[in-house]
This record gives sequence, structure tokens and C-alpha cells, in this order.
Amino acid sequence: MRSDESNHRSPFEAIRQTDDHGNEYWRARDLANILQYDDYRNFQRVIEKAKVACEQSSQAVSDHFVDVTDMIVVGKGARRRRPDVHLSRYACYLIIQNADPEKPLVSLGQTYFAVQTRRQELADEEALAQLSEEQRRLLLRGQISLNNVQLAEAASQAGVITSTDFAIFQDHGYAGLYNGLRAKDIHARKGLKRGQKILDYMNSSELAANMFRITQTEDKIRREGITDKEQAHEAHRRMGLRVRQFIAEEGGIMPEDQPTPTRSIQQIQREMVQREAQKRLEQRKGNQQPSLFETPEEDA
Repeated sequence: MRSDESNHRSPFEAIRQTDDHGNEYWRARDLANILQYDDYRNFQRVIEKAKVACEQSSQAVSDHFVDVTDMIVVGKGARRRRPDVHLSRYACYLIIQNADPEKPLVSLGQTYFAVQTRRQELADEEALAQLSEEQRRLLLRGQISLNNVQLAEAASQAGVITSTDFAIFQDHGYAGLYNGLRAKDIHARKGLKRGQKILDYMNSSELAANMFRITQTEDKIRREGITDKEQAHEAHRRMGLRVRQFIAEEGGIMPEDQPTPTRSIQQIQREMVQREAQKRLEQRKGNQQPSLFETPEEDA
């Protein structure tokens, strides 16, 4: 039985490595061999193309491509240094997409890494589903903060430079998603006080809709090379509208009709910190050992 499993094991799975922390990776030279690149220098050009694709998708190259140096044994026991690259699953996927399509195993690799990447996404979705509403809000709010930074970077190429520029740009996205409502209108509809941010008073469903609006707008601006401010505004508005249309088609609750949480993200964070501190205090008390030199109680 084990032999049969080995015979049907993907060659890409066979070269998968795991580091001391349980993180998976692939060696570039192993991948080059599987894809039948006889000259590693040719494969290095594919790696460089994949790095460019990684940057264009707003991913940190250093998170997915790690340069290493191995010591290998050559003639008569001599050792020499040989450069290699440790690749994440995503890096392998990008490499496969940029590899020579004439290579026999490239199509197999595209299928393998596409399927495995989707499996990981499903696992992440399952993990997200097991979180409480408050935990989902914290996770999504933090992710949106990062996404907005990336969106601002993309929009800057279209002349969205100042904070006022970005606020106007954001309003176009909100208008598309919220049926014409802009940030100040959403703020008023939620009954928030001055200084309270609308993103801090959204439930997880509303946050998820906004995150999709943000990420897809960034991708559109970069993909289409938008360099005009008005075109960027329209792209953001249309993407917000597309997300709204999808919610309507699925029979979902419109963002402006989502209930407003009574507690802000900051309140939840403070309470979680306090609970964690209390938990650690109780653990320390539970781990305390009785003194060996306690004075026994006197007999009555």
C-alpha cells in the first residue's frame, strides 16, 4: 500500500521540504531538475521573472524567495559553496507560471500548485469561520489597514498623493459600495461621534465587503496601469459598485444596512489584553509551589 502511494505521489510534493519551525519550502535547484532545466542559469532567469510578478502583486519578495548557500561535495571530497533559493508555495506557483511551457512537467506543476494553493485558502477560510465575531473583526480590521496602505501606493501613480486626495479617492469607492453614501454620510448613519472611525464600527461582513473593494481596486489600478486621477476615482467607484451588485445577487445585506457594533475595535482590543493579562496572572498563581518552610499551625 505504501509503495502504491509513493508511485502516485506528485514529484513536486516529493521535493517539498520542512524547516525546523514546520514551515514548508522548495529548493530552486530541485524544482529546476523536476522541470528539466539542464542549465540552472536559464532557470535563474525564470526566478527573476517570478520575483517581478511577486512585487507586482504587492507581496514582499523576501517572504517568498530566500537566498541560501549550500556546501556540496565535489571531486575527492572537496567542498564548495553553491547558491540556491528557498521558495514558498506561492513563489513556486509564480515560477511555474513563468516557466517554459514546452517543458513536459510545467503543466503538471501549474495544476499541482494551483490546487495546493486553493487547499490552503480553504484551510484559512475554515480557520476564519471558527473565530468569534470579535476575533474576525479584529483580524479583518488589521488586514484592511495594510490593504489601504497598498491601495494608497497604487493610487499614487495616478496622482492621488495628499491625504485630501486619498480621502476623495476613498469617497468614490464608498459611494459605489454604499449606494452613493460617502464617508461622512456613513459616519452619520452609524451615529458615530466626532473622531470615531467608520471602519472601527463595522461588523465582520461589512469589513469583508470593504476589504474586497480595496484589494480589487488596487489590483485594477496596477493591472491596467491607471495614471489619471479621474480614472482612478472611477475605477474605485465601479469596483465598489461591483461588490454591491454581487451582494445583491446573492441576497445579502447591503453594507449600509448592516448593524453597527456597539463596541469599537479599540474597546475589543483593550478587553482582550485585559483578559490575557488576567489569564497569565491566574496561571502564575496556579504554578506557585507551597513554601517548604511554612510554620505549621499550633494545636488548639
